[in-house]
Amino acid sequence: MRRAVAVVAAAAAIIMAGGATATAQEDVPGPVALGNPDFTANVLAPLKVTDFAAFEEDLKIVADYGVDAVSVDVWWGDVEGVADNRFDWSYYDRVFDLITAYGMDIAPILSFHQCGGNVGDDYTSLLPSWLWPKYANRSYRGVPLGLTGLQHRSEQGNYSAETVQGWADQVVENEYRDFARAFARHYGDRYRDEVVEINISLGPSGELRYPSYNAHDTGTGYPTRGGLQSYSELAVRDFQDTALRKYRNLRGVNQAWGTSYTDRSQIAPPADAERFFTSQAYLRTPYGRDFVDWYNGSLVDHGERMIETVVRAIGRDFPRADIGYKVPGIHWTMTNPVHPRATEVTTGLIQTSVDLDARATGHGYQRIIDLANRVDVGGRTVAVHFTALEMDDQDVPPQYSLAKTLVGWFGQYAYDAGVELKGENALAGGLYGEQGWVNINDAFDTWGYLGLTVLRMSDVSEGLPAERYAQFIDKYR
Repeated sequence: MRRAVAVVAAAAAIIMAGGATATAQEDVPGPVALGNPDFTANVLAPLKVTDFAAFEEDLKIVADYGVDAVSVDVWWGDVEGVADNRFDWSYYDRVFDLITAYGMDIAPILSFHQCGGNVGDDYTSLLPSWLWPKYANRSYRGVPLGLTGLQHRSEQGNYSAETVQGWADQVVENEYRDFARAFARHYGDRYRDEVVEINISLGPSGELRYPSYNAHDTGTGYPTRGGLQSYSELAVRDFQDTALRKYRNLRGVNQAWGTSYTDRSQIAPPADAERFFTSQAYLRTPYGRDFVDWYNGSLVDHGERMIETVVRAIGRDFPRADIGYKVPGIHWTMTNPVHPRATEVTTGLIQTSVDLDARATGHGYQRIIDLANRVDVGGRTVAVHFTALEMDDQDVPPQYSLAKTLVGWFGQYAYDAGVELKGENALAGGLYGEQGWVNINDAFDTWGYLGLTVLRMSDVSEGLPAERYAQFIDKYR
């Protein structure tokens, strides 16, 4: 991997299982070497360009002060929304032509998720309407799908249509393949060298996570613990299979969990999810740790399947392009004394069977980050993008947030694992004050982040944000 960073000794704050904090001396990454050829400075395009004159003006400004590439959501529902295998690339022809006309490269996001209903969404693009009925009359693993069988089902019993659930990947992998192949056929020659990174949407908002704090459930938004999303028939079947495979039979499950099940149907996600968290069973019991391990592992397996499917479909096109995936900075409820780190659990990002205080486990993020090394991408580089670089710790109720600490933990483990790590701000507001840029600089100076994508281009086209981003680029380039 291409991480040109030094090692220094520094103090790192560590979360204790009960929610308190402690300080330990650990070796941590040092600053990116100035002039590092792997440094990248990108901006995110609007979710949908509606004012092309303003878009072109912003492109000129950011290109003039040194932005490398523009990241663009390529919405599945827009391109292939009319009918299966009917693709309309005309909008992206215009957008990509404008970006490259100003000398910048393209970092497309193959956006297999819904746009609309999340923070900052000012545009709506649903998944293709033909998708759900196409598979409604099919079965998978003995489970009839129906119109909702491809969707996540939450602890509240609600279905999410924002993405296809990972437990149905193998049902619809041909759809991801066809879309990626069509993209490569259309743009492979035209932008052979200008496409420098292909990001693959792995969940809601394009992030590797479950829709645990999304609009289909009530009362699960920031800064709550969120809701588990593992109650579909396919998910429950997979959990049962995983438990029986691990412990060989129902008797072994009962011995491990202290249960007295008489049928495999009794193996299930938490029947009382609230108690599962308030009792801290997710941290303290064999069942709870096994459940969270499976939930987290299923998310990582989903990421691997999707990335490899898309990479195989792209083939040899875009030879300069790295592969990227995004991991959200889920920074709240981390020190909540009732259920510490619960939101990271409901989003699927951490294990609880490992030492959550340890550098060696990435404070629980080991498997999420190691995915970059595990996935087979045919020799391409895989870059992980982590959000929340601009944020401070707010370790007070109700947030119980350790956003900046989390940025460090993530950077530290990525460095140890040899994973190329880039960052993104979580919200535009942090770009308009000095502290946000101090925090972003700290991530690069201390934790070895190699690239920044700013959310969004219009926020760094004038005023303080434009001035600070230009200074940032000058510093690290």
